[in-house]
Amino acid sequence: MPQQIRVPFAARLPFFYGWVIVAIAFVTVGLGVTARTAFSLVFPPIVGEFGWDRGLAAGAFSFGFLVSAICAPLIGRLIDRHGPRAVIEAGVLMTAAGLLAATRIASPWQLYATLGVLVGGGANCMTFTVQSLYLPNWFVRRRALAIGIAFAGAGVSALVMMPWLQAIISRAGWRASCWTLAILILVVLLPINLLVRHRPADLGLRPDGDAAPKAGAAGHRAANVVDADWAAILWTTPRALRTARFWWIALGFACMGFAWYAVQVHQTKYLIETGFSPMEAAWALGLVAGVAVPGQVALGALSDRVGREVVWTITCAGFAICYAALLGMGGGRSDVLLYVMVLSQGMLGYGMTAVMGPIVAEIFEGPNFGAIMGLLSTALIAGGAAGPFVAGVIRDATGSYNEAFALCILLCAVAVFAIWRAAPRKVRLVAGHARPRARALAGQ
Repeated sequence: MPQQIRVPFAARLPFFYGWVIVAIAFVTVGLGVTARTAFSLVFPPIVGEFGWDRGLAAGAFSFGFLVSAICAPLIGRLIDRHGPRAVIEAGVLMTAAGLLAATRIASPWQLYATLGVLVGGGANCMTFTVQSLYLPNWFVRRRALAIGIAFAGAGVSALVMMPWLQAIISRAGWRASCWTLAILILVVLLPINLLVRHRPADLGLRPDGDAAPKAGAAGHRAANVVDADWAAILWTTPRALRTARFWWIALGFACMGFAWYAVQVHQTKYLIETGFSPMEAAWALGLVAGVAVPGQVALGALSDRVGREVVWTITCAGFAICYAALLGMGGGRSDVLLYVMVLSQGMLGYGMTAVMGPIVAEIFEGPNFGAIMGLLSTALIAGGAAGPFVAGVIRDATGSYNEAFALCILLCAVAVFAIWRAAPRKVRLVAGHARPRARALAGQ
């Protein structure tokens, strides 16, 4: 009998550990995003209890994003130097502290400090921005698929947590929901994130489950690179800042951050005003994230085949359709338009998170990717900070969300134009386009 060749466990570890990292990110993103998004649930009872203007109260969410935007470049540098684990664990502690301290607020500045800075900033240290700084290191061929799966945790968590938190608010008040969420975050996220590592090389591993260099791997990499001169540059933050591509990405990210978070914060209150009950509005918020689960995974996988720009366009169209549906509800409750809003926002729009990191990685790949991505995250977060605040101010000034929603549709179109101008496809091809090119090069 031929001798059976036993494959050492270490040779299988890259594939295994990479997906462990994805699983941890799935849970972390889920609870982190839920902590931040739950602002939409506590927003109505806080406004009702204290009698504050909506723009003032919603500004707490925006202020937290503004502080996060200022800190994003620093976070990128910290991750490049020390890895993501310490940053994520600090975010866990900040978020829990903010939720617990929020139960004692009595004035607007305290709302800004707790649910704004601590929860908003802490969640930013756990969720899309930080995860996008190191997850691309673990995958190349399946980069967007892996990120899409990790970020789908936000949808699963919201689908389960949002109705549950709304039930707690209805039964015991918004403070009880903050206590519950804070304890859950501490108990679950502190221990599991001890396993997080920055790069596969930190454990002697390789991306995509490759235990050793494969024959033809160099040819595949050559087929992947379109602009060899650009790819050969050792990108630093100052060099990136001097390129038009950097600023096109920043513009695209800022516009989508505005559209994304404007609807996230104001959606619940708007639905209640158009005739839905608070529980129905909470379910809608949860369903948006719930349907995002298959959308993020499918669109992430699709972008690995057809390109980042195509999928970015699909996600921007999803948010535009969402806002058009909300505008259609201005005349009164419509269950049909509610479902259109939920599906377009969640299944299409949230797919944006799966391609943000890959867009930047394929243009500015290198040892300083974290710092560059952190700086670009500032644009996304700044847009996210402006969205809820501007939408709230417009609503207070005009008595309607119509102008704010129309502005968001326009910004979706600008975001599409900006990423096509950045053109990651002209630097590196996605796997679906690189494979045919690799075969053609091999045949020469």
